Amino acid sequence: MSPNPFSNIRVVLVRTSHPGNIGSTARAMKNMGLASLVLVNPKRFPDVDAFALAAGAIDVLEHARVVDSLTEAIGDCDVAYALSARVREWGPDNIAVRESAAAAIADARNGQVAFVFGNEASGLTNEELLACQHHVRIPTDPDWSSLNLAQAVQVVSYELRMALTGGAMSEARVEPLATVAELEGLYGHLEKASLESGFLDPANPGRLAERFRRLFARGRVEREELNIIRGLLNALLKRRNPPAE
Repeated sequence: MSPNPFSNIRVVLVRTSHPGNIGSTARAMKNMGLASLVLVNPKRFPDVDAFALAAGAIDVLEHARVVDSLTEAIGDCDVAYALSARVREWGPDNIAVRESAAAAIADARNGQVAFVFGNEASGLTNEELLACQHHVRIPTDPDWSSLNLAQAVQVVSYELRMALTGGAMSEARVEPLATVAELEGLYGHLEKASLESGFLDPANPGRLAERFRRLFARGRVEREELNIIRGLLNALLKRRNPPAE
């Protein structure tokens, strides 16, 4: 069983005519965490336009496989999902893209899965569609159902990520928090600056010290933030009390 189903999911582009769409597809995939790209008889690849539009996803293009047939592209897959906006009289059962993404994540935990996209102008042939087990459709306005190739890949990639993560955002970079001891140092520094600047009257201190503590207790103070404040206080105190010559 694969710990990350995305490692078993590939995007297959069949007979792509414009290399820019290959680059844009690579970018759409990388945005959502997919990395495996297979190209079936692309008109032009490698190509400068593909790499120009990859925009940070050059590694996806560099590792892309170029093959001669759809059979070669999906032959080792357990399941293949074909994308086509056109309703076909004969072919696999239709499945909505969101449903296909959930099923594909389950499939990819145990085997290889492919999402197959056709040529920009003509899409997939009936034979290419029949080579797959599912016909996936993206719910669009019925009067204008044709999506740009890379846009279609983006929609599928997004739905796969939603199915995998439940919509959870990736965790942001975690900065170390200031310790209790470091916060105590800040409070002492603030008190010193308040006294030396004349802001605090030692004969009538009021609740200033307590309010400082309440202020910083409301948030999770990062160590770097604390150091910035203390650096500012040091600079102000030095300016007020320049060293004797």
